[in-house]
Amino acid sequence: MKKHELISALSGKILSIRTESGYTQEEMAEVLGLSKKTLVQIEKGRQEASWATIVVLCTLFRDNAALHSAIGGDPLDVVQLVAHQKIHSRKEKTMGGKVWWRDIASSSKYKLQQNIISFHYRIIDHDDYRWFSSFDKDELDKKWTELTDEYPGKARQ
Repeated sequence: MKKHELISALSGKILSIRTESGYTQEEMAEVLGLSKKTLVQIEKGRQEASWATIVVLCTLFRDNAALHSAIGGDPLDVVQLVAHQKIHSRKEKTMGGKVWWRDIASSSKYKLQQNIISFHYRIIDHDDYRWFSSFDKDELDKKWTELTDEYPGKARQ
């Protein structure tokens, strides 16, 4: 997923996020740092939000159900992944892939999963901590091999 794809996907969800959150257009515009006129244009599909607006939206409405369902999980994880194209460090505990994730491979210590909405990959340990995320399958395969000493194609189902 690229920035423009995330911008396009979330620009179309701002109205439902605002409605679910109980904000008027004036209040939502203030929260996002936009003019009401700009917010109206975005909600009507006449213009897309800026990258900065999408980052603010994902940060301030991180727990919004409409936002989660639009991108398949934690919005900040997806924004970071899109911005950096990979995440290398062990991070906060995930929910283990109970929603929006399908298991691709498993080793004695790690699981390889793919998001069913954004299609990015991640490696989590069996305690559900994320070790790596990327949209790049080759890079993911290299990290999987590094962590597990297994050839990814052999471990995948």
